[in-house]
Amino acid sequence: MAEAILVVDDDPDIARFVEVNLRSAGYEVSVAGDGEEALQKADDLHPDLVLLDVMMPRIDGFEVAQRLRKNPKTANTSIIMLTAKALSTDKVLGLTAGADDYIIKPFDPIELLARVKGTLRRAKEMRNLSPLTGLPGNIRIQEEIERMVSSEKPFAVLYCDLDNFKAYNDSKGFVRGDRLIQTTARIIQDAVVEFASSEGFVGHVGGDDFVAVTPPEVSEDVAKRICDRFVEIIREFYDAEDLERGYVNMEDRKGVLQEIPLVAISVGAATTLKREFAHYGEAVAVATEMKQFAKRDAGSSYAIDRRNP
Repeated sequence: MAEAILVVDDDPDIARFVEVNLRSAGYEVSVAGDGEEALQKADDLHPDLVLLDVMMPRIDGFEVAQRLRKNPKTANTSIIMLTAKALSTDKVLGLTAGADDYIIKPFDPIELLARVKGTLRRAKEMRNLSPLTGLPGNIRIQEEIERMVSSEKPFAVLYCDLDNFKAYNDSKGFVRGDRLIQTTARIIQDAVVEFASSEGFVGHVGGDDFVAVTPPEVSEDVAKRICDRFVEIIREFYDAEDLERGYVNMEDRKGVLQEIPLVAISVGAATTLKREFAHYGEAVAVATEMKQFAKRDAGSSYAIDRRNP
């Protein structure tokens, strides 16, 4: 799948010039004419890269970059600033705001494409993103939880896992299975953004396992929203006869027909409201244990650790 780029410039001629050159190089390109539109499109499209003009009305490029970095949905999006100024202070401001690189106007297409390719390549290498969901992987998950532990800030870890996913993947195929994983990632992201805003983090462990980090006081709201939204969307992934039965018929290895329940999501949460965690592994272990409690219930459910240590 082609990498997606959002071009943000209030000069339509420059935006068109950049768009044409990027499309000819095989990228998917969207265009925004100002900062407000850029933030909305970035939130909706989750681009791999934002090419961001500095000088724009209402919201300048520096503020847009800062807000992109604070939004969990776009925190890992690469940013290249486009500036007409060669002043070192503008370069520093851009990098401080969260930009990965900058290009000084006027620039030629060769330089533009070289900077874009280099930034996207570095992003893949450095951020350990899941190729399926675009979310940070195990290294970033561990770093985020360890950061919360070492800073002694209150936090919650939510471990999310799909039940009966392997059977779904086997019966419906990998394409539909991948689409369900991607949809699950969006549901978790949306719930974290709704209740935790910039204080939240979402990572993809792999397969059908996800981890979210939130303030402890909103962890139950996030878990409940994830389960409620999953119940709503899962119907879209089954045929009418499956929904009517409430299960899928599958043969096991011995050829015996089995009734496999519809896919559900289980969420387990560990928080610092009841206990302290000395390191990353302790928090994940408690969240995993609570996820196993959640799995005992039929359908999508969550369990929050409320035990006194």
